[in-house]
Amino acid sequence: MTPVRYAMVGGGEGAFIGPVHRTAAAIAGNCRLVAGAFSSDADRAARSGAALGVAPERSYASWQALIDGERALGPDEGAEFVAIVTPNHLHAPVAIAALEAGFPVLTDKPLTDTMEAATAFVDAAARTGGLVGVTHTYAAYPMVRQARALVAGGGLGAVRRVAVRYTQGWLARAEDAVGKQAEWRIDPARSGLAGAFGDIGTHAFNLVETITGEAMERIAAELRATLPGRMLDDDGAAMFRLSGGGRGTLVASQVCSGDANGLAISVWCEEAGVHWAQENPNVLRVARRGGPEEIWTPGVDRGYLGAEAMRVTRTPSGHPEGYLEAFANIYHDFALAVRGQAPDAPCYASLEAGRRSMRFIVAAHRSSAQDGQWTDLEEGT
Repeated sequence: MTPVRYAMVGGGEGAFIGPVHRTAAAIAGNCRLVAGAFSSDADRAARSGAALGVAPERSYASWQALIDGERALGPDEGAEFVAIVTPNHLHAPVAIAALEAGFPVLTDKPLTDTMEAATAFVDAAARTGGLVGVTHTYAAYPMVRQARALVAGGGLGAVRRVAVRYTQGWLARAEDAVGKQAEWRIDPARSGLAGAFGDIGTHAFNLVETITGEAMERIAAELRATLPGRMLDDDGAAMFRLSGGGRGTLVASQVCSGDANGLAISVWCEEAGVHWAQENPNVLRVARRGGPEEIWTPGVDRGYLGAEAMRVTRTPSGHPEGYLEAFANIYHDFALAVRGQAPDAPCYASLEAGRRSMRFIVAAHRSSAQDGQWTDLEEGT
């Protein structure tokens, strides 16, 4: 099909995640950037648009102007969806306006900055019938898809225990909290409740529900700001209970000195344990009771992989597929959905999955404020 035209809000000069999104869309091969409001600063937005080769008349000074301008161009020329890569506090207002203007929305995680904003976002999607996707990237890796097939598919028996952690060290010192990427993440006005548990803990949460196919129902959490003066959590841990009866632990921290991007998960079922780590993403380790350890790897020539993993694998075995390719899987599937060709089990997270991540954040904060009391995620509605 012809590439799906998209517009981007945020992600301009000096941003980290904007270039990731655009590179992923290029790898996907079925998306084309045609417009953007790349910064809240008009000069920076104009420079960003020019650097990206966006036509000057479609490089907008504000997201409101982008939505009005692209809608005025009509369905044959205007953007076909809007990608939102702003700080958290802008996710809901931009998404709601885009949905009401008739645009599908692909937004970065977490869904919003507050539960109230998430509810308004969900209500707008229901009112307009608009398509929404959320970029929980790690669920789009081939070996995570394979882990889901093994665990949620039931072939290994019931889930008994899960251990997931996401540890980073990039905010381990007070002087680390400077620069564009750090400043808004530790600012409640722009980040909302999303400290470490919201920023990276939501990825760990989503990975648990994706691989197990079960809902996290209850949580007992302890969150803290390790460094003086920080207003949001930078470290935390929680116990949780799954809908199928399994139990688990979740750690999310950005003050673990020496750790880079330590997302890792183990799921122990009745018959085997399944283990995956994001820093070695092409290896899925399966240890069966009474049997040899198995190492599963991706590749278009790996006939033993399930359909979910094979569909999102691009290269022969031995060619690593990582973060950018996983992001590309999200853009590829969302573009198909925009054209009414959504695959089964698409790689982007659903709006409901995004709302569940918000419930996780709210429940974790509520539990921590009550000295780790067990708290239902549904109480975060």
